[in-house]
Amino acid sequence: MKARLKASKGTHDLFPPESERFAAVESTARSVFGSYGYGEIRTPTFEATELFARSVGDTTDIVHKEMYTFTDRKGRSLTLRPENTAGVVRALVEKGLQDFPRPIRLWYAGPQFRYEQPQAGRYREFRQIGVEQLGIASPAGDAEVLEMLFRFLRALGFTDLVAAINCIPRGPAREKFSRALREHAATRAGELGTEDRRRLEENPLRLFDSKDPKAVEILEGAPATLDFLDEASRAHHERLQELLRSAGVDFVEDASIVRGLDYYTLTVFEVASRRLGAQNAILGGGRYDDLVAELGGPPTPAVGFAIGEDRLVAAMEADVRPESGLFWVVPDSPDEYVYALGVAEAIRSLVPGDVVETDLTGRGLVKGLARASQILEAPAAYGFRVRGVHAVLLGSREREKDEVTIKDLAARTQDTFPRRQLAERLGTGRRA
Repeated sequence: MKARLKASKGTHDLFPPESERFAAVESTARSVFGSYGYGEIRTPTFEATELFARSVGDTTDIVHKEMYTFTDRKGRSLTLRPENTAGVVRALVEKGLQDFPRPIRLWYAGPQFRYEQPQAGRYREFRQIGVEQLGIASPAGDAEVLEMLFRFLRALGFTDLVAAINCIPRGPAREKFSRALREHAATRAGELGTEDRRRLEENPLRLFDSKDPKAVEILEGAPATLDFLDEASRAHHERLQELLRSAGVDFVEDASIVRGLDYYTLTVFEVASRRLGAQNAILGGGRYDDLVAELGGPPTPAVGFAIGEDRLVAAMEADVRPESGLFWVVPDSPDEYVYALGVAEAIRSLVPGDVVETDLTGRGLVKGLARASQILEAPAAYGFRVRGVHAVLLGSREREKDEVTIKDLAARTQDTFPRRQLAERLGTGRRA
């Protein structure tokens, strides 16, 4: 026997109803983000490796050990995207970012790839939803993004939301903070693992990425970013807090938030739900005012966030899939298939948005009706979210007389009538 093929480690397949939950989340993103003027952008799944080395930072874990990089047939180094901000910026610079009206508001959804140890809610191929806003330097841009983010999460049923915000020094102040952090950790550097010693030497801010309890312990009492802000940065941070209070966005300051990508400047944040316990962070983001220029475009301020969609869906308690009525069309035998398919098409045209599924197993009315009852009794196992089930029973009598029998499974009522009366019978009073 041939070995059974399996999905690669760190990947997973999505079947209904789970895939429908992902689709509903993305539909909610399209609706909420669109209401703020954000349009969807779709970028390639792979890019030149140099793009991520220059943008994400060659001292980060992503570039250092997590990227899926390969050489194509012409010897070019390409990488499956580990994040999407760099690709969005590359696309805008290539298109002519300076010709876009400001602000530029974009959102995306799609797969990203990182070689890391798979764990609950984290995969090597993972799905991400993100937002990028470019062209606004003021903290009003940060505030809009966070306010919109809260609206999106609330639409998905999340409650008790709180944003943890920090401000990362820039320019000489950032260098001063890095030196102070290195000096703080240097006296205990021998207690760190090999990877954390590399971080300390190459980029001390990356120590905040470490999950090693010893590194976490050493960082206790470390210099805080907020103590190294220049006057303009501090004013930006304080004004953002005023705007968040005015917008009703709950937040706390957290000096430990640095984020794992080198392009962040000034505002960085994570959003959490207190209901989710210890691992309550849902997403993160921040401002990246230098990235566009770093990638060859004109100096352009920018802010955004990215959500791990897999973990987001796993953490959701609400079911945001749209509700639909279900018409389960059951022919009694293969002789009624043609008639059943015609009736199903007629019902679809009359009840757009509802599910009209035809049982083509040839098992007959009894077993077909049993399957419809099963869906009514255990709807969570069905691919779609249904609010009621009607069985459309079509035997030889219905076919010969051009009639339809419809059974409302919840009300336990049944009616037979001429097919030509479908429009009348399926009015709002009869909709599931």
